[in-house]
Amino acid sequence: MTPFTLTNSAARRVFLDRHTLINAPQGAAHGQDLLNLIERLGFVQLDSINTVARAHDLILFSRKARYRPKALKLLYERDRALFEHWTHDAAVVPISFYPYWHMRRERDAALLRRRWKDWRREGFEAQFQSVLDMIRERGPVCSAQVGEGEKRGSGGWWDWHPSKTALEYLWRSGALTVVKRQGFQKYYDLTERVIDRTTIGNAPDTEETIDWCCREALTRLGFATHGELAAFWDHISPAEAKEWCTRALATGRIIQICITCVDGTVRPAYAWPDLPDCPTQKSDPTPRLRVLSPFDPALRDRKRAERLFGFDYRIEIFVPEPKRKYGYYVFPLLEGDRIVGRIDMKAFRAEDTLRVRAVWPERGVRWGKGRQRALETELDRVLRLAGVSKLAFEDAWLRTPL
Repeated sequence: MTPFTLTNSAARRVFLDRHTLINAPQGAAHGQDLLNLIERLGFVQLDSINTVARAHDLILFSRKARYRPKALKLLYERDRALFEHWTHDAAVVPISFYPYWHMRRERDAALLRRRWKDWRREGFEAQFQSVLDMIRERGPVCSAQVGEGEKRGSGGWWDWHPSKTALEYLWRSGALTVVKRQGFQKYYDLTERVIDRTTIGNAPDTEETIDWCCREALTRLGFATHGELAAFWDHISPAEAKEWCTRALATGRIIQICITCVDGTVRPAYAWPDLPDCPTQKSDPTPRLRVLSPFDPALRDRKRAERLFGFDYRIEIFVPEPKRKYGYYVFPLLEGDRIVGRIDMKAFRAEDTLRVRAVWPERGVRWGKGRQRALETELDRVLRLAGVSKLAFEDAWLRTPL
């Protein structure tokens, strides 16, 4: 039987719909409405870089134009509707998903104990009890408040003193929970004081966790390979995801389809049986131009973004300045179902100004007056999120596609 084939345009539309980018960013952006959005996305990656806005704030703002950072802070720190842990990176996750991190915490406990010893973080295990006792007595603490008298390293981000390493280990393995961030620094408390016992004790087994991971990833991606399913939450191995796909395909739970890439090649993928009849593949996405975070979930898998959208993106924050192709922190521009360009900009808050250094249209994209007006309209919205009131374009800002 010939597999159903999605055209490239239909695949992009399904994918954008699953990532809540097919409609204009509108509606309430706080409380339950914001939580519903995060549940639909699955998680929101946290990142500290604030050239315009932090990644998590821009991810939510690009989907809810009325979003303000305080709304996420309230959900996380006051309402305890979210918890922080790792997917592919640090992220906030709906608290209803907490039980499905049990296997991840167990696997992290074994992996990190072995790995961090190899990275010469000797002595961190000896600090477990003292760190736990301190938090039990004092309440939430940050890494600067533990390990008095321990040597502080000067080797950069990962050069932790033993008690800092103990904090991270106890968090990743489940004894501690991050309860807030202050100046983007994590504060840890005892999990038993933060999360109710029913949620903590409701731990599914490995088979149920693998099933949940694959089901929920496929729902949020629309279509995927087994490797993409494994990478979504980053809890399970590709082999575990492949076995799940084989069984689900054999029982008719999922189907195999073909996805047409932007270059015309066709790649196999798995999908739910109702995808061929999904009306979204024929829906017109909003023509509104919007700025995306480099860490947007729709673009996190760079290879998939290139296959679907023809968008070759590399974040260059770790690239030496003379070797950068575009810039330190360059934002993709989405219009309809196309990535039409990328923009290098930064908020200079002392000057109350968002400065646009450069805009590079993608190849084949004409940058006329209409698209320029659309960009300026979007940047006027971004000003509020960036905390400035003025917009300025630097000389020679419109560049030739590279």
